[in-house]
Amino acid sequence: MQYEHLLVAVDLTEECDPVIKRAMALAEPSKAKVSLVHIVEPMAMAFGGDVPMDLSQLQQQQFDQAKERMDRLFNKYPAINRGDSHLTYGQPRQEIHQLAKDQKCDLIVVGSHGRHGLALLLGSTANDVLHGAPCDVLAVRLLKKD
Repeated sequence: MQYEHLLVAVDLTEECDPVIKRAMALAEPSKAKVSLVHIVEPMAMAFGGDVPMDLSQLQQQQFDQAKERMDRLFNKYPAINRGDSHLTYGQPRQEIHQLAKDQKCDLIVVGSHGRHGLALLLGSTANDVLHGAPCDVLAVRLLKKD
């Protein structure tokens, strides 16, 4: 099966390189479009929503850092079109699913740390994305560096 539009969910660490490379290799034979997505979770969500202080400045710094890292990925992978890629706030599962629907993606590619036991097969974000996805999902196993 050949895919036409791959949505690659990245965490913007060096660990996302194998995920992008796998997506590019899958896309290349059919000249499929590859889009990157990174979701910045609102800090209030990370702290359970009960944070008695204004986190907007920290949140903006986090978003700005993500934008800089995303720019580095575009420089590293010039075949990926900036205009087809997305950096947004929200809950990763919901945002990735909605973006995949809106952009008519037929494959979501995510990284996964192999953990022991069936319940821990996928990391929490990869596992969340898998459930209820509007298209196929490929979990690229990320090997632990020694």
